[in-house]
Amino acid sequence: MDLSDATWRKASRSGENGGNCVELAGAPGVVAVRDSKDPDGPVLLLTPAALRAAVQAALPTA
Repeated sequence: MDLSDATWRKASRSGENGGNCVELAGAPGVVAVRDSKDPDGPVLLLTPAALRAAVQAALPTA
């Protein structure tokens, strides 16, 4: 999938100094995820439902 024109977004709470951060970009039918420290590295493609499930699984339970 060609993501050369993708608009990548980093979390607003991310600092300018990097850290542990991912960037997301929308593409037809998927969400692209990459490491903000390695923008030319591998990209994970997930369906919106799969991304939602992954985020929910990572959240602490009350």
